[in-house]
Formats: sequence, C-alpha cells, structure tokens
Amino acid sequence: MLGWISIIRMGLVQLCLGAIVVLTTSTLNRLMVVELALPAVLPGLLVALHYGIQITRPQWGYRSDTGGKRTRWIIGGMAVLAAGGLSAAYGVVLMETAFIAGLLVSILAYALIGVGVGASGTSLLALLATATDPRRRAAAATITWLMMIAGIAVTAATVGSFLDPYSPALLLRIVAIVTIGAVLLTSLAVWGIEARVTVPPVEKAPLPFMDGMREVWAERKARNFTVFVFLSMTAYFMQELILEPYAGLVFAFTPGQSTSLSGAQNGGVFLGMVLVGVCATGLHLGSLRAWVIAGCIGSAGALALITGLGQIGPAAPLVPAVVLLGFFNGMFAVAAIGSMMQLAGEGREAREGTRMGLWGAAQAIAAGFGGLVGAASADLLRQILPNDAAAFGSVFLFEAALFLVSALMAWRVVDKARKTRAPQTGGALVPGE
Repeated sequence: MLGWISIIRMGLVQLCLGAIVVLTTSTLNRLMVVELALPAVLPGLLVALHYGIQITRPQWGYRSDTGGKRTRWIIGGMAVLAAGGLSAAYGVVLMETAFIAGLLVSILAYALIGVGVGASGTSLLALLATATDPRRRAAAATITWLMMIAGIAVTAATVGSFLDPYSPALLLRIVAIVTIGAVLLTSLAVWGIEARVTVPPVEKAPLPFMDGMREVWAERKARNFTVFVFLSMTAYFMQELILEPYAGLVFAFTPGQSTSLSGAQNGGVFLGMVLVGVCATGLHLGSLRAWVIAGCIGSAGALALITGLGQIGPAAPLVPAVVLLGFFNGMFAVAAIGSMMQLAGEGREAREGTRMGLWGAAQAIAAGFGGLVGAASADLLRQILPNDAAAFGSVFLFEAALFLVSALMAWRVVDKARKTRAPQTGGALVPGE
C-alpha cells in the first residue's frame, strides 16, 4: 500500500496538471475575449473540445485496470498535455495576425490537452484508488486535490505577476517554463512508485471494454453518483470561462490582474479543502453529505454576491467575493472527491479505474457543457441586456440555482452511499465519512 510520502509524490502530478490547465482555461481565455475582442463562445468551444475528448476517460481507466503499467500513461499523458498547453499559447499569439491559422493550431492544441489530461489524470487516480489503504483514501484524496489546487493558485498568481506588461513573447516564455517544468517534475515524482506497491491482480481474461462499462453502470450507486457529478460539475464550471472577462469588462482588470484573480479564487478553494480535510478527516466533524451540501449552498450565495457587486462597478471589492466563492467551491469539491474515492473501491473488484473513468468522463462532459453554456449565454445576454454587468450577472444567478439543485440531490445520493457502505465492507467507516 502507498505510504504518505508516495501519496504526496502523486499529489505533485496533480499539481502539475492544475498548473498547465489553469493557463488554458483562464489566461488564454481572457486574452481571446478582451485583448482580441473575440466572442466568449470561441474559447468556450475550445475548452469544451478538451473536456469533450475526456469522454475517453473510461477507456483510459479500463486500460489501466487490464494492462497495468499506469506509470507510463501518467508520464506520457503529462507530456502530451504540456505539448497542448504550449501550442494553445502559440495559437492565441498567432490569432493576432493570422486568425484562421491560429484557430487551427488552437483546435489541435486543445485536443492534445484533452488526451493528456484523460490519460495522465485517470491513470493517476486509478493507481491512487487501488494502492491506497481504504482507511487512508479520504485523506489521500484531500492531499492530492489540495496539491492540484495549490498548483492552480500558485501558477495563476505567479504568472499574473510576471505577465504585466503583457506581450506575446513574454506569454510564450512563461508557458514554456510551466509546461516543461511540469513534465520533469511528474517524471521525478511518480517514477518507481508503482513497482513498490501491491495492487489487486489483473484479470487473466478481462471483459471487453463495453461489457466492463455495462457492468459498472449496472451498479446503482455508481449510476446515481454519475448523475450527481454531472449536475454539480455543470454548476461548478459555468463561471470558469467568463469570470476573468467579467473582471476585465466590468471592473477594468488588466490581463495580469485577472490572471491573479484566478489565483485568488483557487487560493480560496485551497482553504475550503483544508477546512474539510482537517474537520472531517482529522477531527471527525460532519459527514461528507453535510460538507457537500454546505459547499453548494455557500457557492450559490457567493455567486449572488458577485452579481450584486457588478452593479457597483470598478470600486466594488470583487477579489474578496471571488475568494469566498472559491472557499465554498473547495468545501464542495473535496467532500465530493472523498465520496468518489470511497465508491471507486466498491462493487466488483478490479474496476476502480473504470469507475473513476466513468465519473471523470461525467465531470469532463459537465465541465465542457457548463463552460460552453456559460460563455454562450454571456454573449447572447450582452446583446440583449443594457450592460455587461447585467449579462454576466444573469449567468451567475442561473449557476447559483444549479448549485441549490445539486445540494438537494446530494442530500439523497451521498447519504445513500454512506448508509450502504458498512454492510458491504463489514468494517468501520473511514475517517471523514
């Protein structure tokens, strides 16, 4: 089983994933919408492409379940992701002088990002789920996802501080440093871990992929949790592509300031995750269901606050409100991830990767769908409503409503998972449940 040092090393891979992805979903998105004056739906479609390609996550999980050697998928996927991230930055730069060529480069780049995240992220979580002591899974999920959020927050804040005054050459240098560094750190972090742990034996005659998927989908808990993941993650990602343009258009933020805003938001996510990790896993305060619901309701309230600040304008304190949104997002996310890690090991053995892939695919589809709907809605409402603040605010309020619906669904789905877990395992509940 994985020790704490190995779990932290695997968390470094999550940190690298977050560091690259945040550049494509925040900085590059803002540059397209504000500096290049392109409709928000364009970066929305590109980001939806990379999330849509992650529908292959179940296939990656299935491959790691039946073929082993997850390390090669983790490192190889990170290399593909890095190539996609650097190409995406070049595509934005190219759009300034040759829009069609830049768009074609961007399409290829975001496709590579989707493949890289799917291969590396799913294989990493599958290895973590199979090689971690069940009593440590909730804590392991908290640690690795905290490190991912730390990577997002630190990268966004650091890049934001170096990006002003903005220039295309500076953007490419910064992205190159981040992507190459991520590949090197991932290789060092994960090397040798898989060879030193004992994982369940691989089936000698594995089921075909679709048969394995049907087997997992037949599990009621896995199916219900998939629906919950899709709904809640649609709410979670609706503001991802419009928050920085909102800051630029309504609050007059510079590119560096808006990139730092993303860092502040993810700093709040980090704090929310720490709170749940300490209270639920360390102090045994509250159930996963309670933390998920509190996070959803708090996120809805923070979105309503951000909407109200838009009516005040540049003088309003946007950054604290965004940090508050991140804080409640973090509470919701880490509790949901803890439930996911526990459920991955239930049901038929040797299907952890397939279950993680299924939920990862649901999250990816929701992220792409939510981001695209949010961006397209903002574009449409900007043509109808009297000002940008009202247009973006309407999208934020709809997202808040989705969070409230997710809280209601969590009351049923996450609670049922907790009630049925003990009789199946015959043991005590894991700390944090």
